[in-house]
Amino acid sequence: MTATLLLHIMARRAKWYYFPASMSPRPALFQSIKVGDIQLNHRVVLAPSSRFRATVDGIPNLIMVEYYAQRARVPGTLLIAEATLIARKAGGFRHMPGIWSPKQIAAWKQITDAVHANGSFIFLQLLALGRTAYVEHMAPGDPFVSSSPKKVDTPFHRGAAPRTDDVPRAMTTDEIKEYSGLYAIAAGNAVHKAGFDGVEVHAANGYLPEQFLWDTVNERTDEYSGSIGNRARFVLELLEAIAAVVGPTKTAIRLSPWRHWAKIDIGMTDPKPTYSFLVQEIRDRHPDFGYIHVIEDCDVPEGSQPASTDYIREIWGKRPLISAGGYSNDREGAFRVAEEKDDLIAYSRAFIANPDLPCRLLHGVPLLEGDEKKWYEPYGSSDPTGYTDYAFYDFSSVNCDGSP
Repeated sequence: MTATLLLHIMARRAKWYYFPASMSPRPALFQSIKVGDIQLNHRVVLAPSSRFRATVDGIPNLIMVEYYAQRARVPGTLLIAEATLIARKAGGFRHMPGIWSPKQIAAWKQITDAVHANGSFIFLQLLALGRTAYVEHMAPGDPFVSSSPKKVDTPFHRGAAPRTDDVPRAMTTDEIKEYSGLYAIAAGNAVHKAGFDGVEVHAANGYLPEQFLWDTVNERTDEYSGSIGNRARFVLELLEAIAAVVGPTKTAIRLSPWRHWAKIDIGMTDPKPTYSFLVQEIRDRHPDFGYIHVIEDCDVPEGSQPASTDYIREIWGKRPLISAGGYSNDREGAFRVAEEKDDLIAYSRAFIANPDLPCRLLHGVPLLEGDEKKWYEPYGSSDPTGYTDYAFYDFSSVNCDGSP
């Protein structure tokens, strides 16, 4: 019995799926790629997707083990775990997981062990909320801070009421340095204690790092504001701190140059100079950086042309880049982008509802529709409905290489 045949038999019994190296020609989306220290079997990535299933103390719920293990059943898959708070003081959403306490770390270790047992890999997304926090959800005494005393007027958290009175305090320079340290501690907890393969800094969607990057939010008058280099200083410093603890190959970042999912504030008139500078600095300072994760400009009025992020690709070169946004309903677009731009493609909604997404995409199997009402509720619950009860497709009559 050949090793390939034996692996196929094992895969069938374990209900996970194998892409044989003999498959030729393979679509670019299903070609192997090295990301940091890990070798992926394909380029379909689980995007970080907040589900708010942790306890009130930020401890990952036991059902989260099954959730991530299900989506790791195709060996060599990269999962990016949901946004996770770097420290208690960085919070302000209920039932969001953390990575600062021993109990949180132990719970995450169960998840990473389950993912690795299926032959896949997992990064943790690190989050600090800044002005997007809800003060009523913060622990008493924790400071409500941002780059500047500029409030958020629109609802940022799904189902929440608009904020009208909560104005953050501008962080002191000492607090900015402290936060870089908190990111580094969280990264060390994730990689060295909880078993993650790396960490991704959430510098998108209006959270704290972006509150320094955007000139429409950052109104400081010190070395962290004004010029592009000053506005990027906090992000670059926290990346340096993380890389010093876990290494640059295990360090990554997510960016949203064009807009926030919550549509708060008015974006920069031209984000290209800021993000061009930032990406070039990351490239030059960390030649072995894990990856850059970019949210595309996918939410545009009908008939309008989305803005391109190709300028980031040109600066970043042949290093790993993950593209996210709008691919759940555009299978052909994902295949085309992977082929033409050599990107990895991140999916949130489609991966939530289709734990066997890589195989479905490869074979053109119709995708299940997720229950939007269950994306974030019930908070802190172990209810599998809309979470771990999505069906796996029966691939028993076909291999993932497409042969009968």
